[in-house]
Amino acid sequence: MAGPNRSSLIAKMYKVLKQQYKPILIDGQRPLLEHMLYACCLENAPYEKAEKVYQHLNSSFFDWNEVRVSTVKELAEAMRELPDPTAAAANLKCILQNVFETTYSFDLETVKKQNIGVGIKRLAKLEGASPFVVAYTTQHALGGHSIPLDRGALDVLYVIGIASEAERKSASVGGLERAIPKNKGREFGSLLHQLAADYVANPFSSTVKNLLLGINPQARERFPKRGQKKDIGEPLAVPNSNKPDGKPSGAKQVGKPVINKGTLDKSNREVSSHLDKSKRDGTKDVKKAGAAGSAAADAATRRGATKSQSPAKSAAKAGRSERGALARHGASHKSATKHLSKRKPR
Repeated sequence: MAGPNRSSLIAKMYKVLKQQYKPILIDGQRPLLEHMLYACCLENAPYEKAEKVYQHLNSSFFDWNEVRVSTVKELAEAMRELPDPTAAAANLKCILQNVFETTYSFDLETVKKQNIGVGIKRLAKLEGASPFVVAYTTQHALGGHSIPLDRGALDVLYVIGIASEAERKSASVGGLERAIPKNKGREFGSLLHQLAADYVANPFSSTVKNLLLGINPQARERFPKRGQKKDIGEPLAVPNSNKPDGKPSGAKQVGKPVINKGTLDKSNREVSSHLDKSKRDGTKDVKKAGAAGSAAADAATRRGATKSQSPAKSAAKAGRSERGALARHGASHKSATKHLSKRKPR
């Protein structure tokens, strides 16, 4: 989309939002860390619910250290009024854990003394600090010019036609800070966030649709369809609450894996071929084993038959051998007698 067209859409959206919503002022006296924790509650949620959940955390837990050592499940139960309590609890716990491991305290006020660019980079390195949390803290705690954009705001900007599909996935919309002056940044950010929270709560609401069409009539082409799965971006990894120290795994996971159908079919064919080959080899082995078993059985039968001859046959065989020996002895005796009878007397 061309630059002037985008700028005109941003200006028109600002005008329509001021007619529909009222700016919400945020307490700027909070410490920097508490701004980040509040932003975890505010992401994709209305201001009223975020403030209520944040105050509930302050009153239900002894201090931030108790929140840090609690499991994600326990925190999600305390933050159940938010649109995505598990993700909010995971981000909040990760930030507290990272800050504690770095400073052995729950204080980030030294970031305010650094250059704003250095401070933003330091906040972005904290695990659990989403782009929305960093932008919100930059705007309210560091005095920088940054428009906080959560998933709802990115979806709204995409439907209106201000953000492209690539910008929605990267959570960065170019030209937004240039079109909105710094002295109007907080007001515009609060108005946009209210629209985004309403969109997340019910994207098929007629009020939300009419508001978006009032900004850009061509937005109808990009309205979400009923039954269509939302692209919720790249969620942060949830810490493993089964670990005794409750430390996060430190990795991000990218929603559901994309499965290539061709690769899956090829894998299935390879598995089937391997199974068929194993089956054939097993059949051959069984046949060989059966033949070997039959030969062994025949040999055993023959040995058993030889050993199982009756005693009568054995005795008869012994008698025949004895008679043969006697006959040979008698023949030898006759020959000797005949030889002596032929000799002449002296």
